[in-house]
Amino acid sequence: MEDDSSPDAPADDDLEQLVGEWLTVPDIGERLGMRLSDVRQMIEDRQVLGARIGPRNVMFFNDKGPLPELPGTFTVLHDSRMTDAQILRWLFTPDDTLPVPGSPMDALLAGFKTEVRRRAMEAAY
Repeated sequence: MEDDSSPDAPADDDLEQLVGEWLTVPDIGERLGMRLSDVRQMIEDRQVLGARIGPRNVMFFNDKGPLPELPGTFTVLHDSRMTDAQILRWLFTPDDTLPVPGSPMDALLAGFKTEVRRRAMEAAY
């Protein structure tokens, strides 16, 4: 995982509260019946994001596995040189200008992938 220790970066506690529900690598392996190495490969392939919160490594993940909308959005944001923690903050920070109330993640889950990716591209500049 990349270091996100810039002075204006929120503390790990802020990120943990912003995202809400987290699963660890072993949790995901158990839920999906996968080997830990396969879960770690999903992180490496950017199908899901991981963030080190305190002494444990945790990540956002839904009950069914990675959403197909997420990897492309992760790539757009990562290409703008955002760290994984910054991407998570961007995805979960409320934005009143979105077509649905809530965060970019809420908009993705509501089917507004194109709008979220457009904004992700704008965030790159």
